[in-house]
Amino acid sequence: MAPRANWKGFLRLSLVTCPVALYPATSESEKISFNQLNRQTGHRIKYLKVDSDTGEEVPNEDIVKGYALDKDTYIEVSKEELENVALESTRTIEIDEFVDREEIDPRYLIRPYYLRPDGKVGHDAFAVIRETIREMNKVAIGRLVLTNREHIIALEPLDKGLMGTLLRYPYEVRDPKEYFDEVQDVKVTKDMLDLARHIVEQKSGSFQPDKFEDHYEAALIELINQKRAGKPITPKERPAASNVVDLMEALRRSVGKEAAPAKVAKPAKKPRKAATGQKEMLMSIEGKKAKEAPAKKPASKPQRKSA
Repeated sequence: MAPRANWKGFLRLSLVTCPVALYPATSESEKISFNQLNRQTGHRIKYLKVDSDTGEEVPNEDIVKGYALDKDTYIEVSKEELENVALESTRTIEIDEFVDREEIDPRYLIRPYYLRPDGKVGHDAFAVIRETIREMNKVAIGRLVLTNREHIIALEPLDKGLMGTLLRYPYEVRDPKEYFDEVQDVKVTKDMLDLARHIVEQKSGSFQPDKFEDHYEAALIELINQKRAGKPITPKERPAASNVVDLMEALRRSVGKEAAPAKVAKPAKKPRKAATGQKEMLMSIEGKKAKEAPAKKPASKPQRKSA
């Protein structure tokens, strides 16, 4: 079952229109997350919305948005006034133009979404738009309002649907001169380039996301399992930093290191997708294969366990 749509409306190319729904293409819900606790009681920390001067808590119905003119002066804007800023892109993705994919600067890419027909009608019109973009080998550029803001969106065919990537506006992209002006102009010798090119050739491969492992996530799971099992936590030694004295020597040593035969690692098994509330079940302890633990009987009184 697909997740809840972030946006529903219409996709329009000239006079061709169809109802569509927009879904997030990525998720971080499987990552380890932490809550803030009171060290003394073990209770969760709650945040309250309080008046900065009186310190009193303010109910949601009394909270409005405000634009800061200076430190103590604000222009209040109500929810109704914001809703009156009516834009056609609030309910419709209007395709404005078609561009080549390589023309889109990667710095402008924000996040991907999936776009598909909404409901049982409009599949024919959706297919016409999708296949036209595919046939022309172009990316469609349109606009939509998401989270109360108008965004540029780039649409391209993906399987039976469309992938929409939100794009930044030019004012959101910083000028690289602010960061690169102080970089020294260094003339790199041919010998250095030859050695570096040899390293690149030895490390060249194809992009396969499945072979990437989130080492930090794995380390967090190991830490949590050790604490859950009551094992002592010992800090790991950090590799010592080394200064490069002779660049040519470092390149030569790197070539020798990459030329050494590497052990062929077995392909990692695809992790089993955790259902809601099942993350703890899937954690392995002491390197053993994870098994679903039987449901525990609820305790009469909650007990706080100190790590």
